[in-house]
Amino acid sequence: MFEKIKNPLEALKLSDLKDGSSLLIAGFLANGTSEILIDAILESGAKDLIVICNDTSFPDKGIGKLIKNRRAKRIITTHIGTNIETQKQYLNKEIEVEFVPQGTLIEKLRAYGAGLGGILTPVGIGTVVEERKQKMVIDDKEYIIEEPLGGDISIIKAKWGDEFGNLKYYGTARNFNPVMALAGKKVIVEVENLLKIGEMDPNEIETPGIFVDYIVKGGN
Repeated sequence: MFEKIKNPLEALKLSDLKDGSSLLIAGFLANGTSEILIDAILESGAKDLIVICNDTSFPDKGIGKLIKNRRAKRIITTHIGTNIETQKQYLNKEIEVEFVPQGTLIEKLRAYGAGLGGILTPVGIGTVVEERKQKMVIDDKEYIIEEPLGGDISIIKAKWGDEFGNLKYYGTARNFNPVMALAGKKVIVEVENLLKIGEMDPNEIETPGIFVDYIVKGGN
């Protein structure tokens, strides 16, 4: 069987992390974000990254560390309100930020993973969200056509996982992790509790191992 368990830098190298790579990074204010893999990205020296995420966390946690160290050139996210460093760089035109409604962001990722051509949503009609986008009218109701969204590498985290990559999350740390596991060309997961194949209850698996390329042993 293909050995999926790697150290963080090895997993990133095998996933072809380089300057300008697009990263899907799961988490909600760093809850459910892999700090181990964020630190490895910093150590790798990769820059000019495109980061797709729910938020940019705080300056000293999770995705915020990539912003603070100026490794990202563009962010696709739902808000930056908790990270003053992101706000400063955005206002100074040092980083590009594309704002996407949270539910729309999730569905764009899901559409990519499912191989769909896009989604229809009324969210954003009559606002700046609809600018430069195609629209469609169905039964007299107007919708925005949102295109699918994927990335080069998905960075996710799970509470439990086996050596094949079958995963189970814990509480609210689940957040964007399952969806982002579908939308990356390569998927790297940090697993807190790594189990042998056969030790997980099949009924509790939330992300099947077929979606996971590399596993990094993590901590709590």
